Amino acid sequence: MSHETLDIGALDIGDKVIAITGASSGIGEATALRLAAHGARLALGARRTDRLEALAAKIRERGGQVLVQALDVTQRESVEAFIRATVDQYGRLDVLVNNAGVMPLSRMADLKVDEWERMVDVNVKGVLFGIGAALPVMHAQKAGQFVNVSSVAGRMVFPTAAVYCATKFAVHALSEGLRQESPFLRVTTIAPGAVESELTSTISDPAMKREVDEVFRKDMLPADAIARAIAFAIGQPADVDVNELVVRPTAQAY
Repeated sequence: MSHETLDIGALDIGDKVIAITGASSGIGEATALRLAAHGARLALGARRTDRLEALAAKIRERGGQVLVQALDVTQRESVEAFIRATVDQYGRLDVLVNNAGVMPLSRMADLKVDEWERMVDVNVKGVLFGIGAALPVMHAQKAGQFVNVSSVAGRMVFPTAAVYCATKFAVHALSEGLRQESPFLRVTTIAPGAVESELTSTISDPAMKREVDEVFRKDMLPADAIARAIAFAIGQPADVDVNELVVRPTAQAY
């Protein structure tokens, strides 16, 4: 009887074309570096193009292929141009990582309606615009994958985070609906717990920002922990769809 050796560390990522939104820092940056190390061909989008260019230079120095484009996920035309540039450069799009997000926490009674609107625009509409721009490409290919970065806040609600949680619940719902409707697409929701990122920098109340930092900073995961989860989901064989990964620090209870 012959026995095949199974390399559980092997990931099918090399040469895939992967576009990442919010790629200038945090999870997006870490994901770009990790996927590039696996041989992926990347398109990186964010508003801070100087940060993107520095990241792209690092990837190119290591032999990677990368396209950089200014991207505002709240603008449908900007997202469509980003996807179009990716396909023009590489001829296809295998994966879109919808990663861009903001988290300006506040109590509902503070009535920070502008911040509520910003969260809906980035966290929900940004994901929808990404799906809307990439879906025709993937339909034409009869293949593709969406990786939508949500949060543990998409599974439970916290004080000061009602609107943020609502947007992340929406990401879960959109991902699951898209998965059910698209038998030839893979759809993955990544739900991080506390992670080192710039999310808390969007909190406008200094006292609340300090409070959140004090609660979470001691147990935060490095962004690369989430990048590894994303790489795992992307790197599975074509007939395997990893639908959801929840990744928390071991010490995080909720």
